[in-house]
Amino acid sequence: MDLKTVTMKGTKHRARKRIGRGIGSGSGKTSGRGHKGLGSRSGSSRKPGFEGGQMPLYRRVPKRGFTNARFRTEYTIINVRELEAFDKGSTVDLDGILAKGLTSLETKLLKVLGMGELTKKLTVRAQKFSKSAVEKITAAGGEVVILDAKGSDAPKEEAPKKAKKAKKAKAKVEEAPAEEAPAEEEAPAEEAPVEEEAPAEEAPAEEEAPAEEASAEEEAPAEEAPAEEEAPAEEAPAEEETTEEDPEAEQKEDGDSNA
Repeated sequence: MDLKTVTMKGTKHRARKRIGRGIGSGSGKTSGRGHKGLGSRSGSSRKPGFEGGQMPLYRRVPKRGFTNARFRTEYTIINVRELEAFDKGSTVDLDGILAKGLTSLETKLLKVLGMGELTKKLTVRAQKFSKSAVEKITAAGGEVVILDAKGSDAPKEEAPKKAKKAKKAKAKVEEAPAEEAPAEEEAPAEEAPVEEEAPAEEAPAEEEAPAEEASAEEEAPAEEAPAEEEAPAEEAPAEEETTEEDPEAEQKEDGDSNA
């Protein structure tokens, strides 16, 4: 023990270790680096996870699928039931919650969940609210204020942007029918003549067809009528001849019988 050690009285800053000052410095001849090898050389360093050259653990473990966990947004979370610690009518934000020790700081973004019941009228300022939390806060007569990532009121900044987007959407909707209207009116105008011409061409064809069929039907009976009249004329003499021959045959038969 020396006078310096007595006067320090356990301060947080310790004297740095003097490296390379020989055996008498307390670090030995090699200053804690050992004999030979990578660690004994100047400028040597080892990255995290290095295992002396063998296959490191992060390469031996199988990896499957995709995860977006590295890029997710973290929030400091609190439930509605824990807001009962505030007085009625007070404004609740992340600083007030941390001051009362209701939760620990994870990020500067606050999210309020709806577990539990709330009976006090409070103005709660946070970046995110669950649907049930909003219902319970408003049911108690309170107010919900949504903040952006910087902690300022988001609705006031976003309101003009939403109004501009709504105006642009209305303008597009009004322009779209104005451009399409002439196209719809021209389409029937082009189709109308085609529909009128088609019946005009087909009408004569339908009228001529019955005229030809009628003449064909009239000619057919005219040709067949004589044929039907001539057939009985030819058959009539044949019947008369058979009747004339019958008396002679009977006379011959009578003569034979008399003989």
